[in-house]
Amino acid sequence: MAGNWKTRTKLVHQGSRRSQYGEMAEAIFLTQGFAYESAESAEARFLEAGDDEFIYARYGNPTTRMFEERIAGLEGTEDAFATASGMAAVNGALVSMLRAGDHVVSARALFGSCLYILENVLTRYGVRVTFVDGADLDQWRAAVTPGTKAVFFESMSNPTLELVDIAAVSQIAHAAGALVIVDNVFATPVFSRAVEQGADVVVYSATKHIDGQGRALGGVICGTRDFIRKVAEPYLKHTGAAMSPFTAWIMLNGMATLDLRCRAMADSALSVAQALEGHPQVTRLIYPGLASHPQHALAMAQMGSGGTLVTFEVAGGKEGAFRFMNALEIAKISNNLGDAKTIATHPATTTHQRLPQDQKDRLGITPGLIRLSVGLEDAGDLIADLMQALDAI
Repeated sequence: MAGNWKTRTKLVHQGSRRSQYGEMAEAIFLTQGFAYESAESAEARFLEAGDDEFIYARYGNPTTRMFEERIAGLEGTEDAFATASGMAAVNGALVSMLRAGDHVVSARALFGSCLYILENVLTRYGVRVTFVDGADLDQWRAAVTPGTKAVFFESMSNPTLELVDIAAVSQIAHAAGALVIVDNVFATPVFSRAVEQGADVVVYSATKHIDGQGRALGGVICGTRDFIRKVAEPYLKHTGAAMSPFTAWIMLNGMATLDLRCRAMADSALSVAQALEGHPQVTRLIYPGLASHPQHALAMAQMGSGGTLVTFEVAGGKEGAFRFMNALEIAKISNNLGDAKTIATHPATTTHQRLPQDQKDRLGITPGLIRLSVGLEDAGDLIADLMQALDAI
């Protein structure tokens, strides 16, 4: 039955479990362990736990399992494993499947912590990593070889909103026998069709749109049952990356309004981008939902939306960017995204600060660049705030 449900129904009901009390709201099972009826039943569960049997909270929990089943149902995968943060999900998806001597091809336009895992962690253990320009399919074709174990990319890059063609890169990777791992945070689970387009594994920072209200850290890996339970889970449960039941409960509640929030935020993001286009103090505007964006057609085919973030460069470099941000009254200065509150971020000095200048230059992370995560405020109020802040430059 659940397989036929539409998105909003899945977001409210899929994966629900009820105790003997028949509670309406999902219960928080705040327990680190579980009691067994007998020594024999404990032995049997450790040999093979059933779908609704639990051993230890680091391995699984009823509340966490509800969240995993709900996000897997939405994403269109067989299973999911919830983690303590988005970076635990990225690290778990990659490290659990790779061994010394393996080869990974990755887009170079990545969040700083993702780059750290690829450049510093994986290479430390003998994994070879090749970086390519994510939008250049010829570079993917040249880099992916029959010995490549996995490809990794953000479907929409942070912070310059460059799209990777999921279907095309998946075709290249699968022809070589490689697994496709997609960090899909900017696309959101609402606009994502990554699995349908060829992705094997999808990771999210649930901290972003899934929670959507700045309350909790969390992450999730979505994939086949074999990948989740035979590859990712053994690594994650033994290294302690599990999501807490309380966080899972927060995420479950966030998911009920996920579709409504993301669509409202994307509508406002388009309005903001249209208002910024052509402004004399905006020297570069990046929003895939605009027809003027060079990847607009791909964004519409891949997501059906331009997303919830708008990136733009203001005149005056770092000083101009800081004057603009300090003049904002509604939008908040922070480094998160996907929140109900609009957030302005200066990537060059925060999220991507550790990158060498030549790498920032190559990725287009200039001193005047602002990443705006559009929230749920009235779009007119938000645009007025941005306009008065631009006047302060």
